[in-house]
Amino acid sequence: NRLVQETARMASLFAKTQALQGLTTKAPKSLRRQVVVRAEGEQQPPAPAAEAKQTSVAKVDRSKDVLYVGSDAAALKYLDGTLPGDYGFDPLGLLDPTVSNGQGAGGFVNPRWLQYSEVIHARWAMLGAAGCIAPEILGKAGVIPAETAVDWFRTGVIPPAGVYKDFWADPFTLFFIEVVAIQFAELKRLQDYKNPGSQSRQYFLGLEGLFKGSDNPAYPGGPFFNFANFGKTEAEMKKLKLNEIKNGRLAMLAMFGYGAQAVITGDGPFDNLLAHLADPTGANLITNLGGKFGQ
Repeated sequence: NRLVQETARMASLFAKTQALQGLTTKAPKSLRRQVVVRAEGEQQPPAPAAEAKQTSVAKVDRSKDVLYVGSDAAALKYLDGTLPGDYGFDPLGLLDPTVSNGQGAGGFVNPRWLQYSEVIHARWAMLGAAGCIAPEILGKAGVIPAETAVDWFRTGVIPPAGVYKDFWADPFTLFFIEVVAIQFAELKRLQDYKNPGSQSRQYFLGLEGLFKGSDNPAYPGGPFFNFANFGKTEAEMKKLKLNEIKNGRLAMLAMFGYGAQAVITGDGPFDNLLAHLADPTGANLITNLGGKFGQ
């Protein structure tokens, strides 16, 4: 009896296998893909909806990030909020990765370089804005001698506007020294941009270990560029980057204003501020431009 039962079971299993084989052979390809034979106890794969849910990328709500002028929906497709201070402002499409094979508008300025150079220019502008106005403030406060509280454009940076002769060397010698020193620093910075982290591996008087950091050219970090160890968490670092770029953009505008004020009024920025506070209606942009051009 047992032999008969085993024979019957094998015959039944063989019949089912033949039926299944005929079904998968005759069925269309779309149906055959759905016929899957699984071993007993094998884990079922996730349903298509669940799988899509696991692999989907969360969308960032940028409705509150756009500016009143210059932001548009096209720019928000590639300016996704990952950059510090990104408000979707790209009216010329300079950062559009779909233009000129990712080379940006015109195909000659790399979007990655634009992002990097904005941060560098912002830092120089913050140093410059503070350095231009500090001697005026300190001189009027009596912290430094009045004769050294020279307007920034009369220190020799613009020789026709004036030259300060009490430096340890004449202005032209200082200029060439600055050119050589800045050129050296800028070339090392350029190499770090092209080969991130290279300056921590290239010999530099045994000090190359100071340049070890994040290998991000714009935010290198490490014991030299972040000696105070700011931004211990990702959230803190993100906030610091945002504050830096915002203040840097204001500083770039300030430096442009310093230059315009020097040409129009012939005074330093702090003197212009004091004059405006003393007479807001008589010392402002409109009256200064009118006085300069005889209107």
